[in-house]
Amino acid sequence: MTLKRFILGVLTIAILFILSLSLIASWNQPQIQSRLELYQTNLLLHATEWQGETAQGVDFKSARETLIGVEPLKAATKQYEQARQSAQTVLQQLQQQNPLLSPAPEKPLKVTPGIETSISRKQAPLQASIQQTEQLINELDLRLGILQVEQGQTEAALKTWTELNERVQTQPNGESAAKTATVLIGLWSSPPRLLPDAQQWINKQLDGWFRYQGLKRLYQLQQREDALSKLIAAEREIAEQAVLKLAIVSAVPTLGFLVGVGLLIFLVGQRLVKGKDSLLAQNENLPWSTPWDAETIWQVFVVGFFLMGQILVPLAFFLLKVKASSFDVRGQSLYVLASYVLVALGGLSVLYFSIKPFLPLPQQEKWFRLDLSGNWFWWGLGGYLTALPLVILVSLINQLVWRGQGGSNPLLPLVLGSQDGVALLIFFLTAAVAAPLFEEFLFRGFLLPSLTRYMSVWGAIGASSLLFAVAHLSLSEVLPLTTLGMVLGVVYTRSRNLLAPMLLHSLWNSGTLLSLFILGSGGK
Repeated sequence: MTLKRFILGVLTIAILFILSLSLIASWNQPQIQSRLELYQTNLLLHATEWQGETAQGVDFKSARETLIGVEPLKAATKQYEQARQSAQTVLQQLQQQNPLLSPAPEKPLKVTPGIETSISRKQAPLQASIQQTEQLINELDLRLGILQVEQGQTEAALKTWTELNERVQTQPNGESAAKTATVLIGLWSSPPRLLPDAQQWINKQLDGWFRYQGLKRLYQLQQREDALSKLIAAEREIAEQAVLKLAIVSAVPTLGFLVGVGLLIFLVGQRLVKGKDSLLAQNENLPWSTPWDAETIWQVFVVGFFLMGQILVPLAFFLLKVKASSFDVRGQSLYVLASYVLVALGGLSVLYFSIKPFLPLPQQEKWFRLDLSGNWFWWGLGGYLTALPLVILVSLINQLVWRGQGGSNPLLPLVLGSQDGVALLIFFLTAAVAAPLFEEFLFRGFLLPSLTRYMSVWGAIGASSLLFAVAHLSLSEVLPLTTLGMVLGVVYTRSRNLLAPMLLHSLWNSGTLLSLFILGSGGK
């Protein structure tokens, strides 16, 4: 064994260990999809205040029912109950992992002070996760109670808030939830009890439609007609905007989904009828002539991608004492972009020096081809449309498997919670420009063709797609991203132009960012 292979072997073991820890850590983390569903539900609740007024002789009532459904409050209640059940399951799992909450052993073990401190440090993140999950359940119960009273289930709502009030007495950070629950109990009791700081706690602990309902009840009981009129007028304006936003995040993807299904049916039908002359059969079994061996592929990904991304760049920021958590949302967006650019520059440098002995590459093989001519645009757009129904279907199955857990790309929650225009622009540059350029160059431009030296084109598409998915370090995203990666691979092998998968990748990330921005701006 050469020294180079020994070093690569050691690095591989270290990288596999780090990747395993990251994937295991994502096991109990919530998916972004779970939060998106609640944000969309909150947007829907705002839209319920829009009554589908008639304007210029046009009745929008049918459009309203199409967008928000016939019984939106029941649908929202079901969504919140499912979210609460999922959070409760996660809480039980976390509590089982915490020795402080486990039954005490018959004979207490003697632990030295140093080891005891080490155990405490290891338990700190777990305890923080438990407290965050408890806080989430408290917030869900506050909102569930309001949904219940709006459906005439006042007794059920009072029970929900009373049980919340009793439960949080033992929680270290449950004071705010307890006071808000007390305020809500007072508002809907018979006779009502108005606390002097009711408005303060409603504004602090509730948001969006739920805050509106709490304040509306408070103003009605206080007989503050002017404040009530302003509140209703403001909510109607928000409701009109919510209807438009719902149309964008619901109707547009649905239209794309239907077009994608039609395109899939056409492509598969053409493949069955025309065989080798069909679009899908184009370059189907045509491998690349790869001049380097598996060791070069191994080197590029271990050193250029995983070592750079998982060790060197994070270590550089650590030594410079740069912490993303200490920044505001603009600082975090710049941190994400800077991290990605450094990883990309390092990865592409390693790629270049790894294949430099084999340059120039044969032009007829179309290695790393970026050609503005040809039909790359239609391959990219068509690939995006066909990816929509495939990834959505796999994601629905995935949700049943993971039940809202399994983690997500850490960039997505940042975008969802941000309404800063500059930060969103930087996030867009990262996800819709930098990511497609670098990842397609590496996974489709280099890895996929290189693997055709050892396996079929379809095998190379599958293997490169799986590695592409695992590289995102979220268990819940492995199946959807593998599916997306396979569509990207098919588009590239057929078009033989990297611009096609880059366009598809950019459209996908842009659509995701747009949905997150709309839901974040209107769902709170």
